[in-house]
Amino acid sequence: MAPFSLMTAGVSWLAKSFSVLSCTSSLARCTSVLPATYINPVRCLCVQPSPPPKRPLNGYLRYFMQQKPLVSRNNPDYKLGDVTKMIAREWRAMGTEQKRPFEEAALRAREQFKVEVKKYEATLTSGQLLQQTLEKKRRIAKRKAIRKKRELNTLGKPKGTRAPFNIYWAEHFEEAQGTTMQAKMIFLSEVWKKMTSQQKQVYYQLAEDDQIRYKNEMKVWEQHMMEIGRPDLIRASTKKRPGVKTAAATKATKKVTATGKSKTTKKKTKSSSEKTVRTTNKR
Repeated sequence: MAPFSLMTAGVSWLAKSFSVLSCTSSLARCTSVLPATYINPVRCLCVQPSPPPKRPLNGYLRYFMQQKPLVSRNNPDYKLGDVTKMIAREWRAMGTEQKRPFEEAALRAREQFKVEVKKYEATLTSGQLLQQTLEKKRRIAKRKAIRKKRELNTLGKPKGTRAPFNIYWAEHFEEAQGTTMQAKMIFLSEVWKKMTSQQKQVYYQLAEDDQIRYKNEMKVWEQHMMEIGRPDLIRASTKKRPGVKTAAATKATKKVTATGKSKTTKKKTKSSSEKTVRTTNKR
C-alpha cells in the first residue's frame, strides 16, 4: 500500500504544480493584454474626488415627481408625453397657495445645496477646482450652441454648403459595403481616393451649384432678418458690404430725415409769417 500511496501523492503534487503554472501563465497573458491603467496598483490607492452635490428640483419638478405615479396608475394607456402634458396643465391651473408648499420646499433645498457646494469645494485642490470650472464653461457653451442652432432652424436659416465628397457619400451610402456607418464611410473614402479627376468633376460641379444656392438663400434670409429686427444674426461679412444697412442704420437715417423735414417746415413757417407781417405794414 505504501508505494501506491506515494504514487498517488506524487500525481496530486504534479497536478497542483501544473494548475499553478497554468494560472500564472494565464495571469501573465492577461496582464500583457490589459493596459497599464488596469494593473497599476498606485491608481487603485489614489483617492478620487467625490461627485459634486446634485442641483435640487424646482417647485414644478417636485410636483411632477409626486403626481407622475398617480397619473400613470390612473391612466395606464398614457405615454410619458401624455402624462407630462396632463401634469403641466394641472400645475398651470393651480393657485399660488396650492403651489406654495412645493416652492418653499424647493427654496429650502436650494439653500441647503449652496451650503453643500461650499463644503464640497473646500475639499478640492486648486487643480480640481480649475478643471471643474473649465468643464462648467464647456457645458454652458455647448448649451448655448444648441439653443442658437434651434433658434436658427426655427427662423428658417438655409442649410450650409456640401463638399464634393459629402455629395458623393450621400448618393452612394445605401449601396456601400459594410454593416455600420463607420465601415461604409471607410469603404466610400477608399473608393473616392481611387476615382479619377474626371469622375470627381461631376461632384465638384454639384458643390459649386450648391454654393450658389446657399449664397442666394442667405441673401434673402438676411434681408428678412433685418426686416424683423434681428441684425445680430447677420454675418459680419455681410454687414461690411457697401450698400447694406442694418436696422440701427436704417433707424438713424429715418431719424435724420425726419429732423431735416421738421427744420425745413419751421423755416417755411417762419418765412411765411415774415411775409404776412410785411404785407400788413405796407397797408
